[in-house]
Amino acid sequence: MGLKCGIVGLPNVGKSTLFNCLSNAGALAANYPFATIEPNIGVVNVPDDRLGQLAKLVNPKKIIPTTVEIVDIAGLVAGASKGEGLGNQFLGNIRDTDAIVHVVRCFEDGNVVHVNGDVDPVRDKEIIDIELQLKDLESVEKKIQKYQKMSKGNDKEAKKGLEVLAVYKEHLEAGKSARTAPVEEEEQRFIHDLQLLTVKPILYVCNVDEDSVVDGNEHTKALKEAVKDENAGVLVISAAMEADIAQLETFEERQEFLEMMGLTEPGINKLITACYKLLELITYFTAGEKEVRAWTITEGTKAPGAAGVIHTDFEKGFIRAEVIKLADYISLGSEKAVKEAGKMNVEGKEYIVEDGDVMHFRFNV
Repeated sequence: MGLKCGIVGLPNVGKSTLFNCLSNAGALAANYPFATIEPNIGVVNVPDDRLGQLAKLVNPKKIIPTTVEIVDIAGLVAGASKGEGLGNQFLGNIRDTDAIVHVVRCFEDGNVVHVNGDVDPVRDKEIIDIELQLKDLESVEKKIQKYQKMSKGNDKEAKKGLEVLAVYKEHLEAGKSARTAPVEEEEQRFIHDLQLLTVKPILYVCNVDEDSVVDGNEHTKALKEAVKDENAGVLVISAAMEADIAQLETFEERQEFLEMMGLTEPGINKLITACYKLLELITYFTAGEKEVRAWTITEGTKAPGAAGVIHTDFEKGFIRAEVIKLADYISLGSEKAVKEAGKMNVEGKEYIVEDGDVMHFRFNV
């Protein structure tokens, strides 16, 4: 679907180290600001044990997971909204993403320079927030000027737009992000074309030292308290530890390392899964001898739309969908057994696909 999560944060907080662990794309990770100038893009497989379970039953020639694009965006600094530190370029890169992963430094290390001299995750978060909010305020004010001209001609839509935009303007001026503005969903149409930066869903990633990866530390507690009203996710990860895990050659070595650290899975897996959920995505599967494959759709997608992800002809000529619940497939062991048990449902155009559905589409073009 081409959906992207953008990794943002101040310089030297661990963004590129995390990106390298995610994508093995080799982004430069250096101990100085702006080690990343152009945005690095990695296509990352979404971890999903269900795909492997299904493949064991079908024994296909290929197994194809679903993916999310991760964009490593260069470090922002105070004044970015006015062009400081190549700010306009960086903010433009954020605008092209669908969700934001905000990496915040929550570890002490005298050997790693902090752009502001000391570690204060709440202050660092607010620096980024202010720059994004200022850029959004600029966009909202420009559209207000446009609607003010239109409203002089008794344009009712423009007048309504002015009312809604005034709410966003007041909210942003108060130092709050657009995603928390008290605006009804239907009224949000007035800002869709603006691609506001602070309306995007956000996940805060606390980058900690290895000793804090299980229970966090005072820095992570402070950040969680600061974002408690934002309806945002918070994840605790040690980028340095994830880099060590990525260098281990075998699955067994990685599992042994995780157990030693008191963890059940790499933080990177949690991050990818969190990005997927942040974008309100779900997965359905197709299963056959040629391939078992995971497909990405947004929550609430109806069967024809889900079919269109495979090919537009599937959506145009949609007749019906044959649906098997994954739990039934696994418990009964094969598609044949599912059919014999009467567990395959035939669904029409109004069926809303659920996470984990195993689908087969009938179409005619």
